Amino acid sequence: MSAMPRMAPPTTHDALLRAGRALRTVVALALALLFLIPFYLLVRNGLSTERDITAPDWTFFPRELQWSNLAEVFQDPGLPLGRALLNSSLIAVSTTVGTVVLASLAGYGLARIPYRHSHVVFSAILGTLMVPAAVTFVPSFVLVSSLGWISTLRGLVVPTLFSAFACFIFRQYFLGFPKELEDAARVDGLGYWRTYWRIVVPNSRPVFAAVGTIVFIGAWNAFLWPLVIGQDQEAWTVQVALSTFTTAQSLNLHELFVAATVSIAPLVIVFLLLQRYIVAGVERTGIDD
Repeated sequence: MSAMPRMAPPTTHDALLRAGRALRTVVALALALLFLIPFYLLVRNGLSTERDITAPDWTFFPRELQWSNLAEVFQDPGLPLGRALLNSSLIAVSTTVGTVVLASLAGYGLARIPYRHSHVVFSAILGTLMVPAAVTFVPSFVLVSSLGWISTLRGLVVPTLFSAFACFIFRQYFLGFPKELEDAARVDGLGYWRTYWRIVVPNSRPVFAAVGTIVFIGAWNAFLWPLVIGQDQEAWTVQVALSTFTTAQSLNLHELFVAATVSIAPLVIVFLLLQRYIVAGVERTGIDD
C-alpha cells in the first residue's frame, strides 16, 4: 500500500496570517461595541423612569421597561413630534431627489458635453466647497425672507438643493463611465438628454444610491438652517423639536431619550438598506481627472 501523503506543518507565515485575522476580528468587534454604546443608552434610558435614569446604581436594563414612554412622547402637547417627523421626511426626501437630479445633470454635463470652459466651471464649483457656510448663511436668509419663504417647505428645501460635493462625485463617476454604451445610444439617434436618462442613469444605480444616502442623512440631521427658517412650530423639523428639551425650564429625560431614538430610526433603516451602495458607489468615482 502506498503511504498516505503527509500534511505539511504550518509555517510561521500561516501562523502570522491567522493571528492577523484574529486581531482584526477582535478590533472590529471592539469598535462595533464602542459605536453601539450610544444606541444602547438611548434605548435603555428611553424605556426607563426618571428615577432609573438618575439612580446612582447602574443596571443594564431596568426591571420594568416603560413602553408607555413611547406613547407619552407623541402625546406631549409641547412637542409636536409627529408633525416634526413628517416635516423632516418631506424635507429630506425633497432635498435628496432634487440634489441627486441637479448634481447628476451637472456632473454628466461637465464630464461628457464638450465645452471650452468646462474646467473653469468645474473649478468654480469646487471653489464653493472652500467657502465657509457662515459666509453665505446671512445672504441666503435675507433672500429667503424677501421671497416670503419663512416657515415654508420651499424656504427649507430650495436653498440647499445643489451640492458641489455631489456634483464632484457624479462628474468623477461619469468620467469613467463606458463610452461604448453612449456611442451605441448615439448611433440609435439619442442625444445627450435621452442618453443620460435611458442609458446612463439605469447603469449608474450604485453612485445614485450612495450620493442619495449621504444627502438624505445630511438633510435629516440639518439643524441650523431649519431652526432659523422654520420659525413656526408647524414648520419644525425633528432636530429642532429635540432642541426644545435642552431649552425647557424642566428637563424630561425619558421623553428626550425616546424622542432621540425615534428620530434616528429612519436613518438606521436607510443606512442598513443602502450601506453596500455607499462604498460601491464612492469606490467607482475615482479621483483622477
